[in-house]
Amino acid sequence: MIPPAFDYTRPTGVDEAVRALADAGEEAKVLAGGQSLLPLLRLRLAFPELLVDVGRIPELRGVREDGGTLVIGALTTHHDVVHDPLVRRHAGLLAAATATVADPAVRHRGTRGGSLAHADPAGDLPAVALALDAELVVAGPGGRRTIPAREFFVDYLQSALAPDELLVEVRIPKTDGWGFHYEKFHAVAQSWAIVGVAALVRRDDGHIAEARIGLTNMGSTPLRATAAEQALSGADGPQAVARAAEAAAEGTRPSQDLSASPEYREHLARVLTRRAVLTAGGMG
Repeated sequence: MIPPAFDYTRPTGVDEAVRALADAGEEAKVLAGGQSLLPLLRLRLAFPELLVDVGRIPELRGVREDGGTLVIGALTTHHDVVHDPLVRRHAGLLAAATATVADPAVRHRGTRGGSLAHADPAGDLPAVALALDAELVVAGPGGRRTIPAREFFVDYLQSALAPDELLVEVRIPKTDGWGFHYEKFHAVAQSWAIVGVAALVRRDDGHIAEARIGLTNMGSTPLRATAAEQALSGADGPQAVARAAEAAAEGTRPSQDLSASPEYREHLARVLTRRAVLTAGGMG
């Protein structure tokens, strides 16, 4: 389908982009990699009066270290995240999960910031951001502010970004020494996950000292499986992990659609959590 008519601007800096968003109010949309927005435009599910193309702002790209934190520019593509040596060394879960996103063509165009700002609970990377305790830095007319990932995702396709704000970078604490795994179930290759589980595990003296679990497509936002995380503390083998994983669906509200019933998604959350934790903890 042909999208509705809109105006177009391509700022060269963050401040210029923020001014364009502020002037347009709620009638503007940010265009980054375009892998989420362009399909909505073609299907006429979005009707912006202005597209603000931030794809040529160089300061929004790249990965750098800031002490114990990795700082990833919002325009850094999935491909670059997967292959960046800093990400692979200090945030292996992010590299592993990003490698499963869609297909190579999408990964070469899609961006880290665009995936998070789209706030789709079926997307792989929002749940990973939760598991990694990421922080998102946004720029607006009043300056910059930092939003924890646990506060960023508000509802289905809704984030804490104001209409005049731009996501500029994602800050991820290094997880050196943690085991990790991203496990997802989908109907066909490269499709959206019916359910996904992002697991981080830190072991001490043969036991799980701490676990973080992010859930994909188990509610209107990405979620942390907090009950399972608590139950995993002290787990010392596959049987203990299996018992703890039974709590993975507690507090979730999975949807009913053509792919799965809520009950099936709850079952998948338990099974995939067990698999992901066993792999991340080196117990599988």
